[in-house]
Amino acid sequence: MPAGRQIWRARFICKSLWYNLHYTSYLLNGVLMLDKVAGIEARYEEINRELAEVGEDYQRAAELAKERADIEPIVEKAREYRQTLKQLEEARQLVLEDDEEMRGLAQSDIDALEPKLEELEGEMKSMLLPKDPRDERNVIVEIRAGTGGDEAALFAADLFRMYSRYAERQNWKVEILSQNETGIGGYKEIIFMVKGKRAYSKLKFESGVHRVQRVPTTEAQGRIHTSTVTVAVLAEVEEVDVQIPEADIKMDVYRSAGAGGQNVQKNSTAVRITHNPTGIVVACQDERSQLQNRIRAMAILRARLYEIEQEKRQQELDETRRSQVGTGERSEKIRTYNFPQSRVTDHRINVSSYNLSGVLDGDLDVFIDELSLRDESERLALTGVDEGEG
Repeated sequence: MPAGRQIWRARFICKSLWYNLHYTSYLLNGVLMLDKVAGIEARYEEINRELAEVGEDYQRAAELAKERADIEPIVEKAREYRQTLKQLEEARQLVLEDDEEMRGLAQSDIDALEPKLEELEGEMKSMLLPKDPRDERNVIVEIRAGTGGDEAALFAADLFRMYSRYAERQNWKVEILSQNETGIGGYKEIIFMVKGKRAYSKLKFESGVHRVQRVPTTEAQGRIHTSTVTVAVLAEVEEVDVQIPEADIKMDVYRSAGAGGQNVQKNSTAVRITHNPTGIVVACQDERSQLQNRIRAMAILRARLYEIEQEKRQQELDETRRSQVGTGERSEKIRTYNFPQSRVTDHRINVSSYNLSGVLDGDLDVFIDELSLRDESERLALTGVDEGEG
């Protein structure tokens, strides 16, 4: 055999071995990934069979349809992944052909298919993560002025506007549940509902202490003051999720008061509810009827009680993750808004934006998207979805 032919054959054998090893890695990952979704695919087919036989049991049909809709995205993604893996295998066979043109076309296919396969794998891993049942719910946001007096109250108003503008960008609705104004345009406290698709999944990372550094309008010497505002984000809770016995609450009624303390209602329409076992107190006075104020106060109370139970459960099951990601506790400083430098820094992910005016106008995606990605990657590491791969 001519020397040139021997060299070509040696190179061909080496290249074949490399492609075999390289593809074996993809194949192994593919088999492991598809094993993880096999049970879901089997359930999907079972649901389709049940739907065909359900007859006039409309309640059961609705339950099955909802379950199918929940798992259909991962099933479709698995089918796309399986098809891409098959195409990659076919291209791998063709790249070993003697025909140089055929090898070039096959290599082009491989160069396109490998990153696509990795992207699909990442999407499937994300879909396989256990879902937080609260992610789909509406949100109750509580903003309270902390240290800093009037300046803190003014910043609380700034944050309320920031979240309202963010909600507008998401096509969500904002409804004020309770407010305690200072009379100079600030809030000692404001509680509001955010209604919209996956509102909790986006806003849940906002809980904690927000710090502002700026020169107050009342500061004659131009000195920078530091003030804080506390934000709590609670998932809306239905009555069936948290049942509160009447014996556990005490309700007081009184006349609503304005920012200066003057009574604005002749009748006692304001409601203050105290939850005896925990000592939580909720007051609502913005509605014109006592009944509406009571309904709103009970909604806030249920959300707070539900959050307490969720935090207890989270501490017991996932202490490691809470220490890594940040607990979202009210005492944890999460973000600083530095006006002189036009900088906003999120201390949990060490990400800064130098577009402070944009952030305060609702441009929060730079932080929320990164926090979501960080949260997802850490949950992937802790749930074992990545085990055996790579």
